[in-house]
Amino acid sequence: MTSLHSRSALVTGGGSGIGLASAIRLAADGCNVTICGRTETKLAEAVDQIAAAAADGADVGYVVADVTTEDDVIEAVAAAVERGDGLDIAFACAGGSQHLGPLVAAELDAVRATIELNYVGTFLTIKHAARPMLARGSGSIIGMSSHAGADSFRSLGVYGSAKAGLDMLCRVAADELGSRGVRVNSVQPGIVATELMGPITDGSALLDDYLPQIPLGRVGRPEEVAELVRFLAGPESSWITGQCIAVDGGQNLRRGADYGVMAAELLGGDPLDMLR
Repeated sequence: MTSLHSRSALVTGGGSGIGLASAIRLAADGCNVTICGRTETKLAEAVDQIAAAAADGADVGYVVADVTTEDDVIEAVAAAVERGDGLDIAFACAGGSQHLGPLVAAELDAVRATIELNYVGTFLTIKHAARPMLARGSGSIIGMSSHAGADSFRSLGVYGSAKAGLDMLCRVAADELGSRGVRVNSVQPGIVATELMGPITDGSALLDDYLPQIPLGRVGRPEEVAELVRFLAGPESSWITGQCIAVDGGQNLRRGADYGVMAAELLGGDPLDMLR
């Protein structure tokens, strides 16, 4: 791929997992990278890793920010613009789930928190990252979705619904911003061996449910998703926008995993039975 020298990127949720792997990949190609997240110690450690892999001349830094808070997102975008004299790339990677279990057992606060983090956080990132890109007449925004946003994953419905909304958000933004040279896409990873997913990917009943549904027969690595992010960020994908692209070992050809297995283990029984 071509160099990203002198380009600037913002990666939300860049302190760990796929966000960190993507920030490393972008910096290795010469991009000036700003990461943000809620935990400063994690961000500081991540910046050291990114800087160690960065190409000569690439500037790397962080901003403590909560993507569900608009002023924080504005500050993070401003820092990325200052670091790179503009903004070319935004990867809205921050996400997660506050609920595990069937929808009818979900607490409203957990539902709202999950939607705020995944959907609203991505909305705010698009809203404010697009503005300096519009001024420049070019840019690439990438949303972090999930296979759970495309297919049913039982007991992961709140998270999956938020990701499905995120995909449509990215498609509409692509339609609205395309005439001004700004592209918007989303990536839909399957199960990836990150620190957060370790309790599953290191061996579990849920992993046993996952693997038969993955044609390539294994979980993914953060670096494999980062390669897709890098492609969508750069000029190699200059005629691609409005796409929700799976990177899941082919699991989208089969079915989603049943997180009810994990919910039952944690709660000591079927959550639906406990509602009676």
